[in-house]
Amino acid sequence: MPDTMTDDAPLTTSKDQSRAVDEATDALIDPQNKYHSEGFAEQKQEWPGLQRDMEPVPDCGERTYRGTGRLKGRHALVTGGDSGIGRAAAIAFAREGAKVAINYHPKEQPDAEDLKAVLAEDGTDLVLLPGDLTDEQFCLSLVDDAREQLGGLDLLVINAGYQQARKSIAEITHEQFDRTMKTNIYAMFWMSKRAAEFMPPGSAIINTASVNSFNPVEDLLDYATTKGAIEIFTKGLAKQLAAKGIRVNAVAPGPVWTPLQISGGQLEGKIEKFGQDTPLGRAGQPVELAGLYVTLAEQTNSFTTGSVFGANGGTGVS
Repeated sequence: MPDTMTDDAPLTTSKDQSRAVDEATDALIDPQNKYHSEGFAEQKQEWPGLQRDMEPVPDCGERTYRGTGRLKGRHALVTGGDSGIGRAAAIAFAREGAKVAINYHPKEQPDAEDLKAVLAEDGTDLVLLPGDLTDEQFCLSLVDDAREQLGGLDLLVINAGYQQARKSIAEITHEQFDRTMKTNIYAMFWMSKRAAEFMPPGSAIINTASVNSFNPVEDLLDYATTKGAIEIFTKGLAKQLAAKGIRVNAVAPGPVWTPLQISGGQLEGKIEKFGQDTPLGRAGQPVELAGLYVTLAEQTNSFTTGSVFGANGGTGVS
């Protein structure tokens, strides 16, 4: 894998690249075969993992997402924006005309720099705001810094998550439980509270929930608990902020190919068949969710708030 992303660097397998070309020409594609569907090689990275070192590298829309100005004039902060679903949302927002800042853990700097280079090719200046979301003061300053550097903040995507699979509750340490709760719930609370102080009417907050919000996987007990809380927080906060003209919604992904999975998010031996049990027979790629985030952000869907939208390959959950 190259140290930096270039025009010659493969973002996907050759088969996936041919599909991307088809998509770029607007050809109809069977969703069963649209992206990688052959299973995955067993692989493991230290948390939090780097997208650039995955095989295959997730498709976040670097070469395929085309914007039409749907978010022109908007100012967006995306947490977990260096890779995976957050990266796909950041690319989509930028190409739809928004000014974008991303947050990510400092260990993920290489992926963040890769994304900055990708968007620089479009003439877009991506704002990088690294830091640890388990720290309350950092979360508050993150929202403030994004507002200052973007010239405003009217779109907040709270996407970063911590996931470590364990067979039993007996194996979940205090440290793991604490980090999971702080990353997935506390940070969402801290940032939403701060942003709600100044976000103007017409703004939107979009949380990333999960299929685990509704149908918890047995080896993701603490993670699933936080995702259930995100669903309720989203619906409750939407009722509170409606009077301010701020909409709050969530996207609930099923199995999507991201660094979360190969850095402790799946038990050993489960990567090979990751996502193969969905009705579509494959895992999702981050770019397949990008349009949902754009839809929930844009003004045309102004009556949509307090809702959770599934993207799970046909499992029928959410």
